[in-house]
Amino acid sequence: MFSKTDMAQFAAKKISIPHIELQLRRFNKGFPFLNIRKPAVINDGILALKENELKRFVRKFENSVPDLRLTKFVPASGAASRMFKSLFECYQRIKMNPDLVRNCLEDPECQAAGEFMKELPRFAFYEDLEAVYKSERKDPDHAIMENDLTGILEVVLSKDGLDMGSSPKGLIKFHRYPEYSRAAVEEHLVEGVLYARNSNNRVHMHFTVSPEHLDGFKSWVDNKKPMYESMFDVKFRIEYSVQEPSTDTIAVDVENRPFRLEDGSILFRPGGHGALLENLNEIDSDVVFIKNIDNVAPDRLKDTTVLYKKALAGILLEYQEKIFHYLALLTNDKPVKDDLYKEIEEFLSDKLCITPPISLELLNINEKGEYFRNKLNRPVRVCGMVRNEGEPGGGPFWTRNADGTLSLQIAETSQIDTENPDQRRHMDEATHFNPVDLVCGIRDFNGKNFNLTDFRDPKTGFISIKSKDGKTLKALELPGLWNGAMSDWNTIFVEVPVGTFNPVKTVNDLLRPVHQPE
Repeated sequence: MFSKTDMAQFAAKKISIPHIELQLRRFNKGFPFLNIRKPAVINDGILALKENELKRFVRKFENSVPDLRLTKFVPASGAASRMFKSLFECYQRIKMNPDLVRNCLEDPECQAAGEFMKELPRFAFYEDLEAVYKSERKDPDHAIMENDLTGILEVVLSKDGLDMGSSPKGLIKFHRYPEYSRAAVEEHLVEGVLYARNSNNRVHMHFTVSPEHLDGFKSWVDNKKPMYESMFDVKFRIEYSVQEPSTDTIAVDVENRPFRLEDGSILFRPGGHGALLENLNEIDSDVVFIKNIDNVAPDRLKDTTVLYKKALAGILLEYQEKIFHYLALLTNDKPVKDDLYKEIEEFLSDKLCITPPISLELLNINEKGEYFRNKLNRPVRVCGMVRNEGEPGGGPFWTRNADGTLSLQIAETSQIDTENPDQRRHMDEATHFNPVDLVCGIRDFNGKNFNLTDFRDPKTGFISIKSKDGKTLKALELPGLWNGAMSDWNTIFVEVPVGTFNPVKTVNDLLRPVHQPE
């Protein structure tokens, strides 16, 4: 099936032939759905913190900071193409038929562009747009013409203008302040100061960035960093990583044959955010905060986010202490009493939401000890869960695992058999969704880093339909970073206020009150 040229292409990406063959089998066989038993809800899989508990966990984290290495990990690989998709589509319609411009904004397919034009001065990047608009007309006094849809879209989207659709989303200016406007990455720098500052006043941050954006991203941050270091009296230690080519996945045509480009080479595509598990695996920290690049709020609304981030970290530390205590008892040379096994089983059930299989009772004392050790000695993630108010996002569920254990998982819709009435009902009954608000513990009880790839479920990827040069193709998505890539982690779900979730998926989301000055 593969030529010498193909072999050279695989070698350049550091992808083995058996790995390619496994991916091709996935296209033929597909992926199994998760076995969902019920949604996780308040008091049945999701913790709802009372005021005194919230304060206690925050205090727990703040008192522990001197002994901790903290990192804020931000997946920032995405370009802003999806954010400006509606503007691109309208612009293309106008280019194909210039006569449309006169009534384009009345066209349903240009409604988003119409809203964008109407509210133009409210965007934090307006001043930049205005400057380029005037410069292109070589007239510094030339005001933006409100009905100049073509000219404005050219400035926003073209490579000779701001080229915003091809820019990293992290470098798009989200919020306007009296003195200046901040890009999304700058809001993450400020957040990092507020809850991920180490005891030596250093803030360690890690951004995953696409290779083509890396230089521009670094340049932007290097230019802005001194201002924030002076403002908050801190020093930033900022690291970057890119998605490794070895995590790319092969694309196939509708017949499940390798999809070939015009030059005969095989098309590979990024394997989705699950590939970032390799990047997370390189982090050397006790506590890792994870949050998407586009989920930020201006300073006036940061307090709630900071409060709950600290509380999630406090929960992580408290649960870890108990886990490490039990592991120390299970790994010493002293005989383990039945009372301890009962106590551990109750902890797994009541705190970690792990229900062992019925067959556990059939195991002898050594086999029970091994089961408990395996369940305890795993990475830990504390996940903020938001009440579902219509936003897209993976949901929290109780699922049956391959070993018969019932535990908590974050499931995307693509992982659920929606044709099965029971599974569909469980999905519809879900009350919360995952806003990608995680605090992770990635060290074991001896202080050594886990190899995180040992705790993912390779059967939890999915297949999506894409196109290339007008031809349909199938793409293979790796297990998602907070889904299958963390399938075998110890998991705690905690309800967090909806005010901690402020995503920007389209440019017009920046018009929401949360992203606008008071």
